[in-house]
Amino acid sequence: MQERYHELTIRPSAHLDLFLDFIQTLFPDTIEIGEDALILRAEEPLDDIAWGARAFAEALTEKLGETVMVETDLTTKENVDWIAKYREAIRPVEVDDFYVYPSWEAPKEGKRNIMIDPALAFGSGHHETTASCLKAIGKHVKPGQTLLDVGCGSGILGIGAAMLGAKVDACDTDPLAVENAQKNFALNDQTLEAVWEGSAPGSDKTYDIVVANIVADVLRMIAKDLKNRTKPGGLLLLSGILDTKEASIEEAFGDMELLETIAANEWRTKIYRKQG
Repeated sequence: MQERYHELTIRPSAHLDLFLDFIQTLFPDTIEIGEDALILRAEEPLDDIAWGARAFAEALTEKLGETVMVETDLTTKENVDWIAKYREAIRPVEVDDFYVYPSWEAPKEGKRNIMIDPALAFGSGHHETTASCLKAIGKHVKPGQTLLDVGCGSGILGIGAAMLGAKVDACDTDPLAVENAQKNFALNDQTLEAVWEGSAPGSDKTYDIVVANIVADVLRMIAKDLKNRTKPGGLLLLSGILDTKEASIEEAFGDMELLETIAANEWRTKIYRKQG
């Protein structure tokens, strides 16, 4: 191990989720996700990643028609255990009847406790989109229903559904997410019926509930696949939608019945029913 390492903090003025998606294409290692910043650490210089983040901000500004700024801060530090430091920053989250806590903390009495051992690039329940999805799952999932979690990440949403008695399948295009979800299901003594690397077309079944907590542009791209996996009369829970993208999602899913919209700051979770 080298005596020093490089740390890059990327702090965009908006669209943190889009920056995360982009940076993950450039940087294969762990990424710490803060409230308004992404933090990368490596033993090799990160100047090219910083340049890429600035170029991406310029591209977003042109594409979205709004000014997107980004601060990039490069430092060199002593090579300490940054994963231990990350763990110190993760705290339990309470979402209605669910209590999401990292594996190094304690469960809470009287709650549906979801223990997550968060890989650094996947959800631990702190983001508004994850919390809103958990709210929707707590409200709509019934015992014996089938559920597909598309873009499962840490598996937190599927675990919550399984605790309510649902039979859960999950998928993610990232093989590390598939591995992390399987690990977290096992940590919570919950059954993951099937899991695969890929997206909704990886199954030929239809489900009572389909959940997709992904950025809005991707939701639009895979709208047909999500609808095909939803049973007639079934529910489609969509999240990861910025308020500026809400109209485009309503257009893409306008052939379904909109039951509810959950707002959390600038984020939206939308619950649709497929016509039976």
